[in-house]
Amino acid sequence: MKVVNLKQAILQAWKERWSDYQWAINMKKFFPKGATWDILNLAEALLEQAMIGPSPNPLILSYLKYAISSQMVSYSTVLTAISKFDDFSRDLCVQSLLEIMDLFCDRLSCHGKAEECIGLCRALMSALNWMLRCAAFYTEKFKEMLDQVAAENQLKMCLERLEKLLGSTKNRALIHIGKLEETSSWSTIEQSLIKLGENLSSLSNPQLRSQVDECISLIKSIPTMLSAHSEQLNKTGFPTVHAVVLLEGTMNLTGETQPLVEQLMMVKRMQRIPSPLFVLEIWKACFVGLIESPEGTEELKWTAFTFLKIPQVLVKLKKYPQGEKDFTEDVNCAFEFLLKLTPLLDKADQRCNCDCTSLLLQECSKQGLLSEAHMTNLVAKRTADREHAPRLKSAENANIQPNPGLILRAEPTVTNILKTMDADHSKSPEGLLGVLGHMLSGKSLDLLLAAAAATGKLKSFARKFIKLNEFTKHISGEGSKAASVRALLFDISFLMLCHVAQTYGSEVILSESSPTGEVPFFETWMQTCMPEEGKILNPDHPCFRPDSTKVESLVALLNSSSEMKLVQMKWHEACLSISAAILEILNAWENGVLTFESIQKIMDNIKGKVCSMAVCTMAWLVAHVRMLGLDERDKSLQMIRQLATSLQSENTLQFYNERVVIMSSILERMCADVLQQTATQIRFPSTGTDPIPYWNLLPPKKPIKEVLMGVFTKVLEKGWVDSRSIHIFDTLLHMGGVYWFCNNLVKELLKETRKEHALRAVELLYAVFCLDMQQLTLSLLGHILPSLLTDSSKWHTLMDPPGKALAKLSVWCALSSYSSHNKGQASARQKKRHREDIEDYISLFPLDDTQPSKLMRLLSSNEEDPNVLSSPNRSLSSSLSASQLHTVSMRDPLNRVLANLFLLISSILGAKTAGTHTQFVQWFMEECVDCLEQGSRGSILQFMPFTMVSELVKVSTMSSPKIVLAITDLSLPLGRRVAAKAIAAL
Repeated sequence: MKVVNLKQAILQAWKERWSDYQWAINMKKFFPKGATWDILNLAEALLEQAMIGPSPNPLILSYLKYAISSQMVSYSTVLTAISKFDDFSRDLCVQSLLEIMDLFCDRLSCHGKAEECIGLCRALMSALNWMLRCAAFYTEKFKEMLDQVAAENQLKMCLERLEKLLGSTKNRALIHIGKLEETSSWSTIEQSLIKLGENLSSLSNPQLRSQVDECISLIKSIPTMLSAHSEQLNKTGFPTVHAVVLLEGTMNLTGETQPLVEQLMMVKRMQRIPSPLFVLEIWKACFVGLIESPEGTEELKWTAFTFLKIPQVLVKLKKYPQGEKDFTEDVNCAFEFLLKLTPLLDKADQRCNCDCTSLLLQECSKQGLLSEAHMTNLVAKRTADREHAPRLKSAENANIQPNPGLILRAEPTVTNILKTMDADHSKSPEGLLGVLGHMLSGKSLDLLLAAAAATGKLKSFARKFIKLNEFTKHISGEGSKAASVRALLFDISFLMLCHVAQTYGSEVILSESSPTGEVPFFETWMQTCMPEEGKILNPDHPCFRPDSTKVESLVALLNSSSEMKLVQMKWHEACLSISAAILEILNAWENGVLTFESIQKIMDNIKGKVCSMAVCTMAWLVAHVRMLGLDERDKSLQMIRQLATSLQSENTLQFYNERVVIMSSILERMCADVLQQTATQIRFPSTGTDPIPYWNLLPPKKPIKEVLMGVFTKVLEKGWVDSRSIHIFDTLLHMGGVYWFCNNLVKELLKETRKEHALRAVELLYAVFCLDMQQLTLSLLGHILPSLLTDSSKWHTLMDPPGKALAKLSVWCALSSYSSHNKGQASARQKKRHREDIEDYISLFPLDDTQPSKLMRLLSSNEEDPNVLSSPNRSLSSSLSASQLHTVSMRDPLNRVLANLFLLISSILGAKTAGTHTQFVQWFMEECVDCLEQGSRGSILQFMPFTMVSELVKVSTMSSPKIVLAITDLSLPLGRRVAAKAIAAL
């Protein structure tokens, strides 16, 4: 007997009443091998025949159940076939279809090709939509009031299956992929949900109602099933936030607020810190900074940071989505906690001689971070608390001026001064001189600079002074009064700029190249002649060798007994010629042409009228002394000593005393290093200047590795980083270099054997790495981790807890570097440091991407042509990752290092031997999943080869649908296929 088609075969089986297994045997005889039952659409054909009458045909249904159990048909075709039935009035048919779903809905799987798995996702969505329509149909029947009991039973059956289907995370994950694959089907599901929701009111049975609600909320949660992250509620101290704030306050006051805000948000997300505790930690760090900052400029910097910059940072944090909560509530809650830390607040109040907390509260209220009512309540609490605070004796108290008040007043003054400086200088130079003279007195200059730095106005401040300095080049027929005003304007602007460069770093002063191409005099001088930390100057540089006629006239002028003339004097030329003139004078002295007395007179002449000349002289002398042998230094050092002593003379220009104070502090900082190297003691006139903060921190005669270990141990014991330690770390990073610094700290971390210590070490190390996150990350991920993972003799160091801690640190660094690096935010402080050579990373991952690197060759088992990317059915190249489909540039060292690391991880997972390194890889991936935001396309996981997903799923702790969704890039069709295949096989 020759059977023409499926339908006939099924009818014949029914007529002859074959049993189910008999039917299966005969079917296989009728239909030759080759054609699969899914292609012939067996499931649909069976259902069509079974559902002809008002009640289903039990024999044909038994064939379908047998086909499902013996896997003749795939689950996706059965689900699709069921979802095509839409006559819900035939209760018995619907009932039998729901019973068929019972056979497999709670254990759906598919071990076929990726396409079949995506088919399963689509079928699940159709089945879900069918069940929702079914539920809506029965809730409609309730309204007709006819057969309530029957409708209730049917609805109950339908809801039970719906709950069962949605109860499994695996099914929800497959639906999630289906939603991204076919947005149109998802919108039909949303329509059905709305319809079901409308009919809810007609349900009288509360149990059924809650079941419907449960199902609706489960479906609505599918698109966001990855974003729910729980917060850490068992901790109250967060040393990373503390250290990041301290680092920023001591080293980067001039930096922009946005990178700081993003870095803090990154820490908050990675460590899952609840908002109120996060804000509290920021305030705690500010108060600690206020208390422990060295006196003088540093103290003013901290005050400006706390009272001007941090409120601005919080204003920006407020703009980030907070979920349900109101940010002002969080700030209020943080202050409530802060008020309980009475000793901390009392100490800060004592240091600043005012009620710091109330001033901060008022500032926050002004910025809209606190409501009026909250502010009043908090201020009242603090005032009551202060009644019991220990007081300083009134005599001691009287001379401490409260900095916070001064800083808050200085901020509007900065804006006014900037406006004044914008005016045309040639109109009233005397008026401008008055303003500048007022700025120089007492603490004013440092207050104004700190306020400008904290509010991001320091750069424009410096630009205005450079403009003013340039203005003094122009000389038109001038009398002696005009000449002295011009000399003063040149001098004050020069001194202020030097002071800014020394206090806040020379980057603040450098401008973006001007269109005319002319570099202002001060910038030229600063870049070529001014001594700075880490800058070696050449005293024979052409910049120190100007035109000889100018030098001769200057030498004559300095050596003449008459007074220094001011009229028609070109000050910038004099400043550039002074170095050569001093060399001449020094040679003359060495050769006995000049006596010590005449040298004294010359030095007095140099600093007698215009202090900038003394600064330029000192700059050259410092460079010159460095080049001399021990026995040749004497006379140069005597000259330095002459410059440093104060001048007792009446006949000086206006504001001389104020200028000398600034000059002395500039000279002291300039020659501090040289004096230390030559073991020379020079006493500078201590006219109100403070010792240089954070200078010369390293103990002499102690190897830097010991210093590093000592500081780290001390910090770890304390549990938080103080600003002094930050500066020591920074100096060590400069001295030892990035690899040395990173390698030694990682070794320290791997010694920790207690879980809580290891975790604390990670929190602190991450903060220390913020000194130069980009470079340290490259070293950690590009050199240190690969050497630990590929050398079997080092595997034992990766045991839990230190290994797990290192995995956490690596992920945190990778995520931070990757997110900030995409926005190109390296702080000025980091730009100054020598960049690691990109060559290191090129050898790991050659630029010509067609030629595999050494590591690639080692790792990839089946090299394939890169053109397979487009066809998903071809077996994947072992190194293909989402980043290649997003065409991420591999010219960038960080991208290279990440791609490389994931290749290495992939090869470890696929290797035949397992060990602690395999465990490390697992921790690394778990941490990646924990820290990622939902659906963050373009995160570090895009460098993971697609083939790694199926390897990861084999690891017990990683075999969950949510993890697969989190680690694959679902915005790519290929990513969705890989995820569907991995989840369907779980």
